This record gives sequence, structure tokens and C-alpha cells, in this order.
Amino acid sequence: MSEFSPEDRAVFSDAAADLYEEAVETDGIAADDPRLKKRSDVRPAFDLLLELGLLLHDPDAKRYRPVDPASVQARVVAPMSQKGAELINESAQWAQSFGALAQAWRRSPAASRGPMTELRGLDTINSYIVSVVAGAETELLTAQPQATRTAAAVAKAAERDIAALDRGLKMRTLYQHSARRMAATHKYVLAVERRGAEVRTLDEFFNRLIVVDRRIAIIPGSSGPLAMAIREPMIVEYLVDLFERHWERARPYINREQKLMREVAKEQRAMTIRMLIEGHADPASAKRLGVSPRTYAGYISDLKVEYDAETRFQLGYTMGRLGVAGEEDEDDDEGPAARGA
Repeated sequence: MSEFSPEDRAVFSDAAADLYEEAVETDGIAADDPRLKKRSDVRPAFDLLLELGLLLHDPDAKRYRPVDPASVQARVVAPMSQKGAELINESAQWAQSFGALAQAWRRSPAASRGPMTELRGLDTINSYIVSVVAGAETELLTAQPQATRTAAAVAKAAERDIAALDRGLKMRTLYQHSARRMAATHKYVLAVERRGAEVRTLDEFFNRLIVVDRRIAIIPGSSGPLAMAIREPMIVEYLVDLFERHWERARPYINREQKLMREVAKEQRAMTIRMLIEGHADPASAKRLGVSPRTYAGYISDLKVEYDAETRFQLGYTMGRLGVAGEEDEDDDEGPAARGA
């Protein structure tokens, strides 16, 4: 059977399907129907139905009769599905071949000319990350502040990271506590932890970081879609040390113990107080907490209720009088009243 193009499918959807339905209702189409003339507008749809096998000529009745579409569908769709599977397999083989070339390039002297490479544009940055992760051999460290990536972006990252984990890589990822409220991130964490990854969260703000095999580090630029790939061993070692220090203070993401959840909530509350006392603007504070400005405003509102304050000035005054600085190691049930408010 012939292969059918997207143009054929458009004709099928726009005209041929209606002509077929008419044939079903009228027990076929007369062979001498004037609409079947070569230059008729209906002729392309009629020819397509014949080619598909949805209409068959009945010479005795001098009509073209409809055929059960279920008997035709498999003959049309199955070859397309097979071809699609072959293309997917072929693309995977090409990707594997390019991956081998990428590893050879990264091991060559040409790849190490200069300790840093500037990456401009999201497409360039993402392509570079996919390339170095695909060529990773032992370990992947990632720090992801402000877990506000779209579900599509998280799904793409999951596909990339799962492939790396399935190759035997060790992987540790650090988020802010706010990531615990992101449904897409939670789904991602469940998927990668099943394959051996470790994920933790931290209250304080940190910069985005990816380290591959403790050999290449990728950090963001100060503005715009800009990043830097760093291969200088001393700088990479320094960035790994920063990651390890944050990691030691972080909390396991998957842990349903009530005590841990209370500690996470307490740490977010303490950081909110520090941002407020230090006088940061709401957008900047929200960014450092990894939440939206609306969510941060909700945190401030909760503190006003907790300290019986109507304005921020009253809130700051009350906390100052009580010596609250966001650094206290408070008991879970200890509130303003317990401290003499």
C-alpha cells in the first residue's frame, strides 16, 4: 500500500471523511455521479478513498460501495507505526554515536584550551548541559534554587537525569525548602530517588550550580540567558566544597516524619524573619526564599497574626522588643506569649 502524506491526511479530514459518510448513508456512490469528474472539487477526496480502500467498485450495481474502516485502518496505520519506531531507533543510534564523539572531544587537548567557556542563549546552555551530562562517567551534583521551572522543563530534566542514573552515575541534588510545594518537582524527585539519586532541601538562598565528574562546573551569568562552563580544577574544587557545605546542612527531601516537617517550616519562618529585619524588599526576599511574592506576603501576614501586629512597623517593633532575630533555636510550641509578649 502507498505511503500517505500529511497533505493526504488533510484531504481525508476535510473532504474524504464527509464523502465516505455520505456513501455509508446512501449505500454507495453512483459510478456516473457528476461530482466524480476529473476536474471536480470532490475528485481528490474520491481518489483518496479509492486508494485507501475505503470505497470499492461494484460493477454489477455500477456503484462505489463503502468498506468497514476497521479493516482498512491496520493496513494504513501499522506501516506508519513501524516506520516511526524505526526512526526512533535510528535517532537513538545517531545520538549514541554523537555521544561517543562528544566524550572523545572532551578528553582531547582542544576541549581544554582555556579554563572557561561562555555560553549564551537558552538553547546553547541547554544543549551544552545535555551534552556534558550525557558524557558523565561518575557523578552529577546540582543545586537548583527557586524551584519554579515549568512542568515541561522538569519532565525534560527528569528524562535526562534518569538516563544518567541508569548508566550508573551517582547524583545529588539540592533545592530550597520551597521546592517541597512544587508538584512537578515532587514527581521528579520520586522518579530519580527510585534510581538511587539523593535530594535534599535548604532554607537559605544559593546560586544555581551543576558539577559533572568534579571536572566541569556550570554556573549562571549575572543577567540574561548566560552561563559559564568552568574547567579550571581549583575553581571546580572550590565550587564542590561550597556544595558539600550546603549539602551537610540540608534536609532529606523524602522524609514524612512530622519532626522533620516542623523543622523545615521553622527554618523557612526564621529566614522570613531575617529578610524582614534586614530590610530587604519583598521581591528580593521572595527570590531568596524561592517563593512567589504572593507567598512571601502570606508569610509576613502569618507573622503579623503570630505577633499581634497590624503593620510591619508594629511587627518589627514587637520582634525587636522580644529580641527575635531569626537565629533563635525555638521549641516548636514556643510562641510570642511564651517569650513574654
